[in-house]
Amino acid sequence: MARYVFITGGVVSSLGKGLASAALGALLQARGYKVRLRKLDPYINVDPGTMSPYQHGECFVTDDGAETDLDLGHYERFTGRPAEQSDNITTGRIYRDIIAKERRGDYLGATVQVIPHVTNAIKEFVLEGNDGYDFVLVEIGGTVGDIEGLPFFESIRQLGNDLPRNGCLYMHLSYMPYIAAAGELKTKPTQHSVKELRSIGIQPDILLVRADREIPEEERRKLALFCNVRSEAVIQALDASSIYDVPMAYHREGLDQQVLDSFGIDPAPKPKMQVWDDISHAIHHPEHEVTIAIVGKYTVLKDAYKSLMEALVHGGIANNSKVKLHWVESDELIAGDISEILSGVDGILVPGGFGERGSEGKIAAAKYAREEKIPYFGICFGMQMAVVEAARNLADIEGASSTEFGETDAPVVGLMTEWLKGNQLEKRMEQGDMGGTMRLGAYDSTLGKDTIIAEMYGDTQISERHRHRYEVNIDFKDKLEAAGLVFSGMSPDGLLPETVEYPRDVHPWFIGVQYHPELKSRPFEPHPLFSGFVAAAKSQSRLV
Repeated sequence: MARYVFITGGVVSSLGKGLASAALGALLQARGYKVRLRKLDPYINVDPGTMSPYQHGECFVTDDGAETDLDLGHYERFTGRPAEQSDNITTGRIYRDIIAKERRGDYLGATVQVIPHVTNAIKEFVLEGNDGYDFVLVEIGGTVGDIEGLPFFESIRQLGNDLPRNGCLYMHLSYMPYIAAAGELKTKPTQHSVKELRSIGIQPDILLVRADREIPEEERRKLALFCNVRSEAVIQALDASSIYDVPMAYHREGLDQQVLDSFGIDPAPKPKMQVWDDISHAIHHPEHEVTIAIVGKYTVLKDAYKSLMEALVHGGIANNSKVKLHWVESDELIAGDISEILSGVDGILVPGGFGERGSEGKIAAAKYAREEKIPYFGICFGMQMAVVEAARNLADIEGASSTEFGETDAPVVGLMTEWLKGNQLEKRMEQGDMGGTMRLGAYDSTLGKDTIIAEMYGDTQISERHRHRYEVNIDFKDKLEAAGLVFSGMSPDGLLPETVEYPRDVHPWFIGVQYHPELKSRPFEPHPLFSGFVAAAKSQSRLV
């Protein structure tokens, strides 16, 4: 039977509940347990698919086509278990489903209320599909005291009574600020946060306290006393120089042991932590250094590119290299001197994006990389803009553009209206809903045998995750290939271009992919394209 760990947060947002959950999952896995992680999001959107990256950060995509919270990316990267649509739910989805049932008459005339109907729906979601797992870690988004989070807190409170004795525990992540004028770390914000949690009927079993410096033993005892928590269950969570140091740091502080003690698991299996020790060593003791320019349009909020940043770190691990990121807002490349802005970089990566803003800067980045023989990696929109660049400057296709930007006589990139998913024909109306209507999730691709990208994968049959509405137009394939751009990967039916590249006698490493390989990269299993890209950049780099 699965044991449940409910992870809540207090004082301020962005403390790292997702990272803490992922790290705890990794620690329990290291002891041989089978772990599932799930996220409850209190916002009313059905999913984050239509939310601006400036508001929500990255929208993570699962194999089964769900657009989810970015924390599910942390869960995957730390545990290696592919997330599913059923691992993330929002208030919007809960209410949508309840209202649909009410309209059908499923409630048989009852007055539909938050308690019990909404809370029951949340509990059913939490408990469903957990057979075969030893631990289910459930993170509740937001902070305690948020009005929109109350149904979720009430639901996990009820589960504390519904589940068998010792069937769950509550872990609360809080913040301990340092007041420079007083020269002290302050316990009061955590005390108030726990008081708020207890006022709705939840007593935390473990306190995970974020701080930027060591928490003195006296302050830990004070927290234990005023928050009604055992002193050994007050765990400090200090700032780390790398997120991949966190599992080892939490293990040293005894977090995993406290979880097992709370469930009465004794003796506990010995942890196997060597993989995390090796990852940490590789990050902190690189032999090389590479500088990668990320030419994006949401660079003000780095969380918009969370998986991308981590995949580059993984590529660095594979190459024993430190990867320095040089952030470039794509519009800067039109307004400024591109050679000056990109001088000294060892590779250029153009990530995904939506809309016309910044597109000309991304096209300029692809042109600069092609002409200057700098390793280039175009992902989704970055591939599309590389194709537009080739169409304009190599194939002499006048007016080459994307229909995403408006009407054009040369739609090198166009809106998809139908495509195959397995044996099922998917269709989308041009004026239909935006949410959940992209080409989403895992799709197969067939790579050319003698291509660079097939060499990277070591295979010609691959499956990768997609998230896009527009696709390179197959009608321009012959003209573009005649100009030197190789369509190195296609959908199994041969209709949708999946990857493009230039041969090695033209460019050392220039690859564009329509999918998002960053979503499947792990620190202990770097994605081959990121390993290959960093290796190509490393050939131009210097020793640390």
